[in-house]
Amino acid sequence: MTLHTLASGSEGNCLLVTSGTTRLLVDAGISLRRIKTALAQLELSVNQLSGILLTHSHSDHVAALQTLVKHHTVPIYASFDTAQQLCRRVSGLAPLLHTVERSTEFSVGDCRITVFPTSHDAPGSVDYRIDGTEGSVGVLTDTGYVTQRAAEALEGVELLVLESNHDPEWLRSGPYPYHLKQRILGEEGHLSNEDAAHFAAEMARCGTQQIVLAHLSRENNTPARALETVQRHMLAEDLGHVRITVAPRSELSEAYRTEVQLCRR
Repeated sequence: MTLHTLASGSEGNCLLVTSGTTRLLVDAGISLRRIKTALAQLELSVNQLSGILLTHSHSDHVAALQTLVKHHTVPIYASFDTAQQLCRRVSGLAPLLHTVERSTEFSVGDCRITVFPTSHDAPGSVDYRIDGTEGSVGVLTDTGYVTQRAAEALEGVELLVLESNHDPEWLRSGPYPYHLKQRILGEEGHLSNEDAAHFAAEMARCGTQQIVLAHLSRENNTPARALETVQRHMLAEDLGHVRITVAPRSELSEAYRTEVQLCRR
């Protein structure tokens, strides 16, 4: 099972999970051109995608849809509320949409997909766990706190993409207006480095082998800061065996995207 993070951050989010011949995008928050360029480097095309899983309707997760639906017929999966929001904004999207409950399971190819709700300021926000024949990948980003359903759904996942959005003190002392700081710090905002560290340890104790820190703020975080915070906590919990990496931010070239191989022994 392979994970490629094509973009991660407030400027755009998109990752590819591959299990056998099943290829799933989670979000499409960069331009279609950039998605095509990244897929071409993997000797793939948009038409070879098995589906696109959308987490919510914010533009940094759906930016490619308006162009994509004009030229391709890839199935798109989203919660009912997300689908409603997007159908008002993206003409031609409805025929490709498959609405899913916020707590359900369904299959695409040889992958079993578990949907679970997140706590974010977008109606119907969700994240996903993807189980294939070669392993399991979970995604938890864009949530103000780890919901009980998220913790239950992700238990035992082998590879976890985990939000580590900001350093709280950097955010509080930074240039953002007060209302934006409160939004990010609130229960419908984003996970901090400390939040990520605590949940990373919880997941490691349940069997998670690899963690990719994602959705880092450019203004209120750095890859080094996020990595140091999480690794320090993991070492203190005697969990230093877990591999932790940081997904590149979206302004980096596709050539620098994260690639993680997950193979069961």
